[in-house]
Amino acid sequence: MAYKTVNPYTNEIEHEYPQTTNEEVEKTLAAAYELYLRWRNGDELEARKQIITRLGELLRAKKHEMGALITHDMGKLIGEAEGEVELCASFCDYYVQRADEFLAPTPIYTASGNAYVLHQATGVLMAVEPWNFPFYQIARVFIPNFLAGNPMVLKDASNCPTSAQTFADLVSEAGAPTGSLTNLFVDYDQVGQIIADKRVQGVCLTGSERGGRSVATEAAKSLKKSTMELGGNDAFIVLPDADIDQLTDVIFAARLYNAGQVCTSSKRFIIPDNLYDEFLKRAKEIFSNVKMGDPMDPSTTLAPMNSKKAKEKLQKQVDLAIENGATVVYGNQPVKGLAGQFFMPTILTDIDRDNPIFDQEMFGPVMAVYKYHDVKEAIALANDSSYGLGSTVFGTDIARARQVAAQIDTGMTWINSGWASLPELPFGGVKHSGYGRELAEQGFKSFVNDHLVYEPE
Repeated sequence: MAYKTVNPYTNEIEHEYPQTTNEEVEKTLAAAYELYLRWRNGDELEARKQIITRLGELLRAKKHEMGALITHDMGKLIGEAEGEVELCASFCDYYVQRADEFLAPTPIYTASGNAYVLHQATGVLMAVEPWNFPFYQIARVFIPNFLAGNPMVLKDASNCPTSAQTFADLVSEAGAPTGSLTNLFVDYDQVGQIIADKRVQGVCLTGSERGGRSVATEAAKSLKKSTMELGGNDAFIVLPDADIDQLTDVIFAARLYNAGQVCTSSKRFIIPDNLYDEFLKRAKEIFSNVKMGDPMDPSTTLAPMNSKKAKEKLQKQVDLAIENGATVVYGNQPVKGLAGQFFMPTILTDIDRDNPIFDQEMFGPVMAVYKYHDVKEAIALANDSSYGLGSTVFGTDIARARQVAAQIDTGMTWINSGWASLPELPFGGVKHSGYGRELAEQGFKSFVNDHLVYEPE
């Protein structure tokens, strides 16, 4: 597996990295396990909190430098990349403030004696993370587990290796001991060997459904706990009473942020017939006014996709949709004058349930729009998906929007907002979007042992 940074804007190879040897893997696991043995009884929490505080300071001090690195790795707009770095710093703040609370013993009230639950580290973890948020995806699993006392081994996406290694280097610079977070340039056979190692107690993955199946299978073979976030085909339900002007302000971020390469971005827009034509008019205007160009230029509004492979896959999906009856309302034209991996924003309609693209995630700047007459029809359409990560309900009557939100089969629903990620909000989905949660207290305790201690009278 070749680990290299190919700048999606220039198409130039900027960095290449050699594959990690099996001897290096063994050295990593030995160091991580030794560290776990130091931490498993709750020792050194204050020291770990100081390290994470320092990590947050480094992230903020180097925000532009780190953002530029992300942009060169996978093409993200520099403003979005800097925002990602700042979000990671906020994770540091949140978990340092909450670590003592989350790890405090929980008393159990019983008339039969005394009982309480200790929240303890479980061991070394394997993290398999993607390219679309190169710092954020690592931070949201590493920071809480480091504070809980679980050292982590990282296998990141092969197309953003510089970001992964730099984040691990920042952790070391913050004062973390060897073994806390080790980034490895391993192939999938080595990943399987790491998961099977008795010193490893769990695995967390964010990625494709195919990747999740493979890693979850390896974890299951060794009876290792796993959490999976496997993408989504998120529905954006607009209710008939929605404020069209307010809705217009949300469309760009909901669909085109990070060039549409967000697991929780809205991909299926389900619009009532009374707003359908006006919605398409405004969406077309927004899509036609994007400025594609150098992602390091603050005036650029739409970045290239992360790779040639991703761009070609998306084009095949759009072509398949059209071959099976979809209508192109806007886009699906070659981008001229730019050498990078740019994909023209595209709006598709008339995708029926027999269209093979109906139940596929299109990971890029493509919007699928559906029309409905009755809200029950909209809910049924939203739920007619193999995925269940996030969703949006947009309307003026908040009570009604909440009623609709409760009927959507997803792990997360936003009301009058495209999508959001904050350290205090649990993140995860259902169905083929995976299982388990990251962030918030739920994420902090995903790989924590709830150890009962009971003294009967």
